[in-house]
Amino acid sequence: MEDKRMSEQNPYTKLEVPEDASFEEIQGARDRLIEQHPDSDRDRQDIEAAYDAILMDRLRKRQEGKITVPEGVRYAEQRTEKSVKVSFPKTPDSPQWLQRSLDRPNTTETLISAGVFTALGTCAFLSQTPDALSFLLALGVGFTVYWINRKEQRLGRAFAITLGTLVIGGLLSALLFQFGLVVVALQPAVITVVILALFWLASSFLR
Repeated sequence: MEDKRMSEQNPYTKLEVPEDASFEEIQGARDRLIEQHPDSDRDRQDIEAAYDAILMDRLRKRQEGKITVPEGVRYAEQRTEKSVKVSFPKTPDSPQWLQRSLDRPNTTETLISAGVFTALGTCAFLSQTPDALSFLLALGVGFTVYWINRKEQRLGRAFAITLGTLVIGGLLSALLFQFGLVVVALQPAVITVVILALFWLASSFLR
């Protein structure tokens, strides 16, 4: 019911601006609301749709000679595409499934997750008992599932990505030992740290 009510809102109401708002106010409201919903694609799409609806209304009024639309005004999707092409020139050439799977976290989120997994990795080297390492890995699994799930609210997908990362971490650790790149005495701790590092990458850059 909540989604239905939001979809039926007047676009001006959705952007929280009056119908006589200036283009600068409309664009400012759009940008402010987008920043308030960094992890919700549905909310961002609703905001972009409301912004486009207002632009269409203003363009119609311009054609009727009622208002003058500044030349700098562009549709929201055009501005977004331009931004993506400048910042990530290879993204349009990537497969659609890859684009849907990758995330672009902000600096604060990345530093927080890096701090958590760095602390877990440090504890792994300081206390190398099997029970402690198992507990640290369990914490890593929990943090990874939480951070991935909070982006898309898809718990099953979050578990699948986490388990896949766990398997890849184990295989990568086995390769390190096979080529003699790790001291045998540090084997359990290194396995834990490698898996935690992959957990950080998965939780930060996948969704």
